[in-house]
Amino acid sequence: MLVTEQEISELQNFISQLNSVMDGVVVVEGKRDCDALRKLGYQGKILEFYKFGGMINFTDSVSKYKKIIVLFDRDKKGRHLTGKTIHLLQRRTKVDLSYKRKLRQITKGKIMFIEQLVCYESYLV
Repeated sequence: MLVTEQEISELQNFISQLNSVMDGVVVVEGKRDCDALRKLGYQGKILEFYKFGGMINFTDSVSKYKKIIVLFDRDKKGRHLTGKTIHLLQRRTKVDLSYKRKLRQITKGKIMFIEQLVCYESYLV
């Protein structure tokens, strides 16, 4: 995969912005997504959807946070989870999809799955 200087710099800014969020939590689908964000330098709180054992447990647990930054994958399953999360949490807390959109713009749609971000690790360290 060809990686441009612009992508690297924008990804660094992206991770910095994520790290500066104080009242929120990042939600990903699973462990590899979590590992990928850590490898890029994200230090904040990450919750893995699949550890909650279902949508109801998940939404009940995360609704205590002021802001939920959803970074589910861009495949059919990820889009479905994003939709359900928005539907179930919209009146309980703030669901932030701006980072998900920003990531798609930075990678120009090349990254479908959060775990694929590890391909940028060697450029960011």
